Amino acid sequence: MIDDDTLDRQLREAAPYIDDEGFTARVMAKLPVARREPRWLRAMVLLGVTVLGSGVAYLLSGGGRFVREGMVQLSNFPIWLLLVFAFGCGLVIGAFAVIFAIRKTPEVRDLVGLRF
Repeated sequence: MIDDDTLDRQLREAAPYIDDEGFTARVMAKLPVARREPRWLRAMVLLGVTVLGSGVAYLLSGGGRFVREGMVQLSNFPIWLLLVFAFGCGLVIGAFAVIFAIRKTPEVRDLVGLRF
């Protein structure tokens, strides 16, 4: 796979600019300006739906009784089991963070070029 910068450079070198006497500029100037919805509107809609869904789930679950019961059951666990669970959760989250950080590096895009 070729990354975007290499492909862009190759295309610029391969095709010289063809003078169109300003035709492209005139067409682009006549196009209507794209309207963008404000980002805050989308965020507010998502937040509203989330709050509404959480409220419905709370009411349908008996007013959160299951949360109280879960906390009581969790308090009965031995402390060593809670520590093992917390450590395991940390390992899983850390592994996902490392995987996503590695995937963001440009070297990973070309898996053939990796040397192990």
